[in-house]
Amino acid sequence: MTAVIRIVEEFLSSWQYFQEMYLAGWALAVLLPLVGVMVVARDQIFLGAAVAEASTLGVAVGLWLASAGPLAGEAWGESHAFLAGLAVLFSVLAALVASGTSRWGAAEAVTGWVFLAAGSLAVLVISHSPHGMEEVHRLVLSSIIGSSLGEVLVFAALALAVAAGAACCRRRILLILTDQEMASALGVRVRAWNLGLSCLLGLTVGLSLRASGLLYTFGCLVLPGLAARNLCRSALSVFAVAPAVGLATSAVAFVLAHHLDQPPGQMAVALLCGVAALAAGWRRVFPRA
Repeated sequence: MTAVIRIVEEFLSSWQYFQEMYLAGWALAVLLPLVGVMVVARDQIFLGAAVAEASTLGVAVGLWLASAGPLAGEAWGESHAFLAGLAVLFSVLAALVASGTSRWGAAEAVTGWVFLAAGSLAVLVISHSPHGMEEVHRLVLSSIIGSSLGEVLVFAALALAVAAGAACCRRRILLILTDQEMASALGVRVRAWNLGLSCLLGLTVGLSLRASGLLYTFGCLVLPGLAARNLCRSALSVFAVAPAVGLATSAVAFVLAHHLDQPPGQMAVALLCGVAALAAGWRRVFPRA
């Protein structure tokens, strides 16, 4: 117990230096699982990775426009707002295509196409730009260090808005995610809801990627939902358990990462993988619990 107290005290001593990073990471640990519940409910886990890769492509295109493209020399071309806007735009478009709104083929096939196309093009677009390659590598390696107070406020506000919406409409959302034919028969505008949920997924991933990187974004998007699905008897309770798992695990991970001098994003995803595995084991041992 003394060792635990000492570790926590060490973490608290770093608060004044890294508080924005901690708060941004924890806000995302609530926001992303809330949105990720729909990905897990539809068994479209790979969709989150595809949307994240598309968001990376958006950042790469923005860096190319600002360095060698028509925006070369424009200071705002490399601004955070411009790059974040392109990241959101590309991720929303990818979510709309890969979620099955496209008629190009099966949803899984389209998701794989989006992932591979975005991942390859992101590198090709900025392959001759050292600064651009450095930025893409940073996104892929998942660094949440350097988050700003503005990002904390945006993520917190978005998390509150999504939580409120999920609380008010969780039964309708669950019906749309699990049985669209029944939802349509009951008069629910399924197509409009699917469009809105896809845009929400793209918006959330696009904003998150610039702050936390691909690994932390994708991990928080799907792993808490996977754990919650195995821990909950009621499908509706997943909406509450998933963000709770994400927040609690990330809080522990950040403390351990500081103590062990390890990257916080990778530590959080590693612990979330362990939690998801334990939850799956729990469901196998206690199938009716």
